[in-house]
Amino acid sequence: MAIGALTPPQDEMPQREALVEFPDNRLLIDLCGEYDRNLTDIEQKLSVQIVRRGNQLVIMGEEDAQKQAIEVLQALYTRLEGGRDVEAADVDRELRMGNSEVGTGSRDGDQLEMFKGGTVEIKTRKKLVEPRTDAQKAYVQSLFNNELAFGIGPAGTGKTYLAVAVGVSMFIGGHVDRIILSRPAVEAGEKLGYLPGDMKDKVDPYMQPLYDALNDFLPGKQLAKLIEEKRIEIAPLAFMRGRTLANAFVVLDEAQNATTMQMKMFLTRLGEGSRMVITGDRSQVDLPRGVQSGLADAERLLKTIPNISFNYFTSKDVVRHPLVAAIIEAYEADAGRETG
Repeated sequence: MAIGALTPPQDEMPQREALVEFPDNRLLIDLCGEYDRNLTDIEQKLSVQIVRRGNQLVIMGEEDAQKQAIEVLQALYTRLEGGRDVEAADVDRELRMGNSEVGTGSRDGDQLEMFKGGTVEIKTRKKLVEPRTDAQKAYVQSLFNNELAFGIGPAGTGKTYLAVAVGVSMFIGGHVDRIILSRPAVEAGEKLGYLPGDMKDKVDPYMQPLYDALNDFLPGKQLAKLIEEKRIEIAPLAFMRGRTLANAFVVLDEAQNATTMQMKMFLTRLGEGSRMVITGDRSQVDLPRGVQSGLADAERLLKTIPNISFNYFTSKDVVRHPLVAAIIEAYEADAGRETG
């Protein structure tokens, strides 16, 4: 791969040009994406123009933007050389994270793999999962390195998805015997008693995001068998009382809706050989007015205890539709005006 010097274009336009050469035309086609959509994404995010000339890409724009575009293109091409695909999520990740970090390693190095540029991959049965922002990367590393980890931030930042991915990875690697996923079944506008069916039918809709994540990482038949064998459990928070959760990867999702007593109860379930992850969004508390969120109390009380990590996300870490980040920012700005 050769990179040309930054030189003025021949037509004396005010922009500058950089040439990047990619020797394998087949990989270059994959790098550009269907209908050049990968190049279009880079152009839009970095305000550059990219033109293909044979096995070269010509990048026009501001010098700093050109350099960033080159780093992104090189990282994606290296990925293709390694036999991996390049999808829209991979382009987004490189645009967010750049390619300058070096991996720091992990106690579970066989599960947490570092590649060039500090890329982290989580192995599951169905796919490899890669963090797409620096905050996500730090969060994944903390999940492997700490027995108790908190992920706090707005919706769409991957808190639960990555936690479940790490849980599946540690389970299939033999580091834990069970996966236990839980949520408070807090009513948000609709009474549980009015929903049709038995207790499982009433509770399952609250647990659906956890089922969705598991379905992304495990084949359907295997997942059903593991649930039947109780090696994977998905249950409301109230069902955790009185248990000791040993040799398990345990996730409490939507923890902002746990009361202080429920949070204390859940945290003290941690048994030998287990890992526990608590995720929540402080801006989406559905508890009755006047009831203190257990997540806020835990954050206040546990921050100084060793081997407990707190990872925070912002709207910049949202990996859903770009409008989600804009919506979160609008609500945060409005809340700031109300308290200001």
